[in-house]
Amino acid sequence: MTKPKILIQFDSDRQASVFDAVTAIDAGVDQILQYAGVEPAQIRDLVPGAIFTRGPKDLHNTALFIGGSDVRAGESVLTQATSCFVGPMRVSVMLDANGCNTTAAAAVLSAARHVDLAQADALVLAATGPVGQRAARMLASEGASVRIASRSLDRAKAVCQAISDQHPEAKVSPYQTLSPQELSQAIEGAQVIISAGALGVELLTEENWQSSFSLRVIIDLNAMPPLGVAGLDMQDSGVERHGAIAYGAIGVGGLKMKIHKAAIRQLFQANDQVLDAEEILQLGRTLIG
Repeated sequence: MTKPKILIQFDSDRQASVFDAVTAIDAGVDQILQYAGVEPAQIRDLVPGAIFTRGPKDLHNTALFIGGSDVRAGESVLTQATSCFVGPMRVSVMLDANGCNTTAAAAVLSAARHVDLAQADALVLAATGPVGQRAARMLASEGASVRIASRSLDRAKAVCQAISDQHPEAKVSPYQTLSPQELSQAIEGAQVIISAGALGVELLTEENWQSSFSLRVIIDLNAMPPLGVAGLDMQDSGVERHGAIAYGAIGVGGLKMKIHKAAIRQLFQANDQVLDAEEILQLGRTLIG
């Protein structure tokens, strides 16, 4: 008899994400076990229950999903979880804290439809947030020169270092964007802009970007007014605005959901997969041809 597909959700927040649970069910998961407020130190007490309750031939029907709003905490949970695996006694695991990997992959792949990323200068606004960090990392892995923008230069430098640790060849530069002058410097010469700020926070006025001669793609991932980029519509999907191709949160969201569900389904194809930024980006690429 085929074992039911069980997804164990580790969430660093006080309440486990309803969004992630509903998406998993729509992706075909039979049972979800949710753990909220999970800290990395607790993982070694939780993972054995996932890997020692089924025989090796059935372990592909159990998988781990790491969520929450803190990417760094999610990365620590991922490290702790994989360290618990013993030989064939392991399960597949996916990191998507606050949608960081699936949303970022959808944004980067949308930009890649219009620009050769390996030749592009890209600016990520709010690059120290969950999605911004991953979008910057994916852009760097594609060969883009990436400007890591934040209100805090120290935080921007920390993200640059984290990306360089993963990709030593990465071309990343920190930018502080506290003042209008600093923001203008960050925008100047960029072909791609991805705005990944918090909901309801405007990061760019329409005037900030409409006169840029270099800009070819602009993407805003904020789905709550005011939008992160003024002059865009959240439903924009490849719409031309002021000479650039524009995407809004809903315009990117269809691909994000497609990637998210496909990644969940892939977890149950084998018990030895680790789906993080690069793996999810590659999976997304197969979905769009």
